[in-house]
Amino acid sequence: MEEFVGNGVLKGLLPKLLEEGWDDVPTLKIMNSEDMNAINMTQEQKDALEIRAYLHERSLMQYGDKFESSGKSLPELLSLSSGDLSSQFGMKRGHIARFMDRTSACADTLPKSNAPPSTKLTSRPSRNNSIYKSYDFVSQKIQSRTKSIIRSNTSEKSLEQSLADFKIKDGYTFKGIVAAEPAESRCGCIKAPPIVDKVAPYSAIENISVQKLTPEYKVGVESLVKSKAPPMKASELWREKPAVLVCIRRPGCIMCRAEAHQLYAKKPIFDALGVQLIAVLHENIDSEVKDFWPRYWGGAVIFDRGMGFFKALGGGELLKEKFLSGFIFNPRAIANYRRAKAMGIKQNFKGEGEIKGGLFIMGNGKSGIAYQFIERNFGDWAPLAEVIEICTKLQVNLVDFSPLC
Repeated sequence: MEEFVGNGVLKGLLPKLLEEGWDDVPTLKIMNSEDMNAINMTQEQKDALEIRAYLHERSLMQYGDKFESSGKSLPELLSLSSGDLSSQFGMKRGHIARFMDRTSACADTLPKSNAPPSTKLTSRPSRNNSIYKSYDFVSQKIQSRTKSIIRSNTSEKSLEQSLADFKIKDGYTFKGIVAAEPAESRCGCIKAPPIVDKVAPYSAIENISVQKLTPEYKVGVESLVKSKAPPMKASELWREKPAVLVCIRRPGCIMCRAEAHQLYAKKPIFDALGVQLIAVLHENIDSEVKDFWPRYWGGAVIFDRGMGFFKALGGGELLKEKFLSGFIFNPRAIANYRRAKAMGIKQNFKGEGEIKGGLFIMGNGKSGIAYQFIERNFGDWAPLAEVIEICTKLQVNLVDFSPLC
């Protein structure tokens, strides 16, 4: 948050922003003109927020203070030539290209030139399954209840539009309770490793021992849990509220950071739906946690020492693949890397990076696993539209899960 606000005109406004609940970057970025007027923002402050939100989407925050001090608005900056941007602000050529690209750098899509074939489901519930029915059925009750909750937030218009943007469109093929990208052909005789096509039993994850490494980010909170947090049962995480758990292969990986960033950027939507966002790590390297949180992920971070969640994704065993076969000879993984690279995210090579991750959506209490996504190829993301739609069904209590095992 402090990095986003910078040293310009928004810095003095920070106490007021916190008082009004604008206490994290994703929420701050959805402010509309009505919200700005409500806290008496000046035109200079509005221009600064617009500039910084645009730069944040493109991982160019290092130019925030320079752009703001120029006194120019975002449209004026975008009208400058490449030469002016370079001479006046010291922008690098690649950064200029990213700045001038009007499309969002955090979109959940691959560059067209690198896009792989369309995805397919790995398993589909039967048509008698309640989850399948909830996907086929969009009632007026869902729409009215969702809108009433969103209106309770200060940014009702922005959030309603955001939910509309991520609503699964007609003709979309739901991938099923267990989802993964397709097993594409690879170079030579190399075959993609097999993955499970059944949801993990609830009994396999409810008693996993986890340790909290960071809280959810708010301005002023400690960057890491001060004292070593005691182990806790995983089921305590979603005892009262549903949760999205992102199992991170390696927090220094550019693709993992990109996935975390694009998911956490939609935090206001998940807040409106009453769903927590939690990242799960299988290694606890202090420097890596500090680099990852809250720059790329502002939700809580937990440590899964026994790798229970990662084993559950692999059907009881860790899903691993070597760098050579899983990346060098895998066109899909290379496309995923290029997608992350286009976001301008930095990376390092610390830690174990061959254990694949994924994502779980957990209903509250003991209601079970609503959705499970497996990282078949390095850098695969669970489709945002699918994740948000499942969470919407959870929020309005339309999803019944399969019997607990």
